[in-house]
Amino acid sequence: MTDDDETRQIVRERYAETASEGCCGGGVEAAARAVGYDDSEIAAVDGEANLGLGCGNPTAIANLAAGETVLDLGSGGGFDCLLAGREVGPDGQVIGVDMTPEMVEKARGNARENDAEHVEFRLGEIEHLPVADETVEVIISNCVVNLSPAKRQVYQEAFRVLRPGGRVAISDPVVVGDLPDGVRDDPGSLAGCISGAESPERHRELLAAAGFEAIEITVDPESSDAIDEWHETYDLGGSLLSARIEARKPPADDT
Repeated sequence: MTDDDETRQIVRERYAETASEGCCGGGVEAAARAVGYDDSEIAAVDGEANLGLGCGNPTAIANLAAGETVLDLGSGGGFDCLLAGREVGPDGQVIGVDMTPEMVEKARGNARENDAEHVEFRLGEIEHLPVADETVEVIISNCVVNLSPAKRQVYQEAFRVLRPGGRVAISDPVVVGDLPDGVRDDPGSLAGCISGAESPERHRELLAAAGFEAIEITVDPESSDAIDEWHETYDLGGSLLSARIEARKPPADDT
């Protein structure tokens, strides 16, 4: 087993457990509010789609329009997909991709509970998306890119499946200071969305290398209070913050 395979296995096991047992000690609504969801969004989705696992609200920055096709990288219980489904309407489509079978099963149940026939969930890795070339207008993701051991490939895959002129709107933790000693080697910190985080500069570099333009990365300094509580052992001390990561695939050349 390669190091990348081991990383994926650690993450898969963690989120299989979360799919079965839940998260945040039942405080999922409070966790969602802390990262930017309002009460109307929380109340809009029935079932157990909201697992309190995000670090932002990507649907709020995606400017979704009716009829668009949206892809969620690492869709978990389906909360963001179901919110996106409300925005794009029945003429649109939302595809969630997750590598954990238990999460995909949970998300499909939540879609049925919400009568969201235009929202579907596929089993797959975000480095190898089960999505055809140039079929998606918008890519969203919430606290998942950091979990990948192959982020360059994640952004290459995102570029592949987006239609010309398509866009990404991602919420992900970024490193803005020195992480505490030992965090990078701690498996729990990896699955907890800490040790796999990159700097804003590194995200910009990877997006540009994949072909994206109009790259904007906005760090939220007010997210430190919520993120500093992610690990019970290490004092993150504001070294990790939530960021809005936005970019666009160049439009087709009509000349």
